[in-house]
Amino acid sequence: MAYALLCGERMLLRIINILTLVASILLLASLSAEIIYSEELARFSEGYSWAMFGVCLIFIIDFFALMAHSPHPWRFLLKNFVVLLLSIPYHTLLMWFNVAVGHNGEMLLSGIVMLRAVMALYITLRWLIARRTTRLLWAYIATVAVCTYFSALFFYEYEAPVNSAVHGFGDALWWACMNMTTVGAEIFPVTAIGKVICVVLPIIGMAMFPVFTVYVTSLYTPREKRGTTLADDGTNKNQEKR
Repeated sequence: MAYALLCGERMLLRIINILTLVASILLLASLSAEIIYSEELARFSEGYSWAMFGVCLIFIIDFFALMAHSPHPWRFLLKNFVVLLLSIPYHTLLMWFNVAVGHNGEMLLSGIVMLRAVMALYITLRWLIARRTTRLLWAYIATVAVCTYFSALFFYEYEAPVNSAVHGFGDALWWACMNMTTVGAEIFPVTAIGKVICVVLPIIGMAMFPVFTVYVTSLYTPREKRGTTLADDGTNKNQEKR
């Protein structure tokens, strides 16, 4: 009986984790569409707010499920309290109660949305890298591609309304690719967020590309060692025959 309950709890946690992954992907996809096709900075549609309500609800359920199964629930709460704060659907609550916020409030809510997207990005990448069937190379490619894409997305959200050099999302994506490769681009950020991304992207690029070099080197090193070992074995056998 106890074993059946334990299996049931594990199955429930696995289902919740899968739902959390799906919610993260939904969040990233809907945020991409909202930013690319939105005409106002830090303004989100009613449909997006309702979608975020469902996503945040799944995040909250996942949080308290993990907290309930933690050996130290209160320690888990204190350690991951920021995650809980990011999981609250502020836009939907404000829409329900017809609370109007000023420009600074809209910018703060926009920042929370961006941080929530970073959390969803972390959940998605963690799942991708943790899969045993996923090779390191594909995990590396996915990490670089996703980081570049969402850096371009955040850059476009804040720079497009005020930067005359950014004419569309394609410009922002090209800018992010060039900065990720540490080459640089002829588009210069004018907002604080854009400048921060401009500094962080080359740092990520310098940290990630050596990983690819080490990976490729590790593919050839075992073969060379194996060839050397076989040659040594052949030499030893010839000596024994003599």
